[in-house]
This record gives sequence, structure tokens and C-alpha cells, in this order.
Amino acid sequence: MTAPSAVPTEIVTPRLRLRRPDPADAEALVAAVNASLPQLREWMVWAQAPMTLDASRENLTGAAERFDARENLRYHVWNAEGTELVGSSGYHALDWRVPKGEIGYWIATAHAGQGYAREVTQALTDLALTDRAAGGLGLRRLEIRCDPANGRSARIPPALGYALDARLVNNDVTADGSAVRDTLIFSRVR
Repeated sequence: MTAPSAVPTEIVTPRLRLRRPDPADAEALVAAVNASLPQLREWMVWAQAPMTLDASRENLTGAAERFDARENLRYHVWNAEGTELVGSSGYHALDWRVPKGEIGYWIATAHAGQGYAREVTQALTDLALTDRAAGGLGLRRLEIRCDPANGRSARIPPALGYALDARLVNNDVTADGSAVRDTLIFSRVR
């Protein structure tokens, strides 16, 4: 199977808007990441140092190109009005031959604890597992991977009907590289 030609560039949920990355959003991304750095640093390899405006523009340009090429479908999560960046999510590790992918997510600290990650993950799960003929991506397998120590992240997949497939013991390192850690793998299939 090949990548779908049509992928929504915006997804609207009851409280949020998910939009394809755009270099014009560089300042909003820098503000959200840097304000959340103390919390993100523990879980995200890419959040070990403050983000600069130039790095943000470069990141967003690449993310938009990968989105358009269907290599990685990252969405930025905005408030309902589309005026404040709340976080980021999307489909990673895409393999259109199967087809399968992985959902990742982070929510800015100022917006954490409001159920936004769950809302976004539900919307992305629904889109991914819906047949292409019905407007979805037609994935057969969707995964969420996380560090077991990240309890907030690990609670989302079971709440959305994902099964715990495995706990990979000592298979990765912590985001800062200081210790070996396990990885939980959750999946939904159709």
C-alpha cells in the first residue's frame, strides 16, 4: 500500500485545532517549548536545551516537508480559536506498506492536566484507523510508546482502548542519556 494522497492539514476536536506545521508558527513553538522545558526535558530527547527561533524555523520547514511527503504527519495543537499553541502530536514511524504508525504527543505545561493529550490522541486514533474510502488513513496498526515512569502519558493508551503489547526491558535510555530505561508499547489494530 502507498501513502494516501489526501491527508487533512487541519483536524478540529471539541476544544482544539490540530494543524500541519508551518514555519510561520516558529515564535509560538519557541514560546511553548521553552516555557515547558523543565517538564519536557525529562521525557523528550529534543528538549534538552532551549529552542531558538532559527532552530524552530528550520524544524518547522522540515516538518512541513515531511508532512507533504507523508513521511511524518506532525500536527501542532492549538486552542479552539487557533491563537495559542497548546502542544504537538502526530504520526511517526509510518510504514505505508503495512500500513502502520505511531502516535507521539506533548502538551505545554500551561495546558497540562486538562485532558488535551487524550482528546488529541482520540482524534488521531479515529482518523488513522478509519478506512481511506471513508476519509481516514486506513492504518492497520497504531502504536503509542512511552517510558513507564511517565505515568501521565502511560494512562492515555489504555483509556482509549489500546492494548499493552509489551514492556521492553532495558531497551532505551532516558531523555538526558543518564540511565537505561524500559519502554511500554501499546497498540490498536483493525
